[in-house]
Amino acid sequence: MPNTTGPKILMVLTSHEDLGTTGEKTGFWVEEFAAPYYVFKDAGAAITLASLKGGQPPIDPKSSDPSAATDATRRFDADKDAQDQLASTVVLSDVNPDEFDAVFYPGGHGPLWDLTGDKTSIGLIEALFNAGRPVGAVCHAPAVLLNAKTSDGAPLVQGRKVAGFSNDEEDAVGLTNIVPFLLEDELKGKGGHYERADSWASFSVQDGNLFTGQNPASSEAVAHDMLKALG
Repeated sequence: MPNTTGPKILMVLTSHEDLGTTGEKTGFWVEEFAAPYYVFKDAGAAITLASLKGGQPPIDPKSSDPSAATDATRRFDADKDAQDQLASTVVLSDVNPDEFDAVFYPGGHGPLWDLTGDKTSIGLIEALFNAGRPVGAVCHAPAVLLNAKTSDGAPLVQGRKVAGFSNDEEDAVGLTNIVPFLLEDELKGKGGHYERADSWASFSVQDGNLFTGQNPASSEAVAHDMLKALG
């Protein structure tokens, strides 16, 4: 881990690459990794990257298309150090939650399949959240919260404001019948107070130490909100 006086932030990425039974590939969305990564990095944070399987996590090919490029993704494309760090993520089960001040989950469709039900990920989220440390997730990644519980056994999102990829946005990308579930519906089903803005607009919600964003454009805002909470 780099020597820095800033907060120690864990970023957890999906290891799932198959888009259901379509024969197409998915993974994490580059903007949702790159934008927060540089917000954290530029603030002097020590960033550790982890994924379920370790090594290079799968990148959703659509997110590498020039039409999806942003300042953050262009910076990442020119940043060999960041690319090398991403290519050698640590295995999530080797991570000690006590070593981190916050955790952030980038989205993309991958987390719907692997991180949502993963016991190691759920345990890490519960450990940080119940210790009062910031837990952040954007776009599809709030799915990782669905099976996490508070210290009293209630669903973590129950009674809390939460954002995530909307049903309208899923319909717009044509994957409503491909994904294993609709995130908006599941967050509401767990008792979350789902909030949203217009489709594709940046929208970040904070409820205590829980930070969630609606879509790729919300990634930077969630990261900034988490940094404010970390002081």
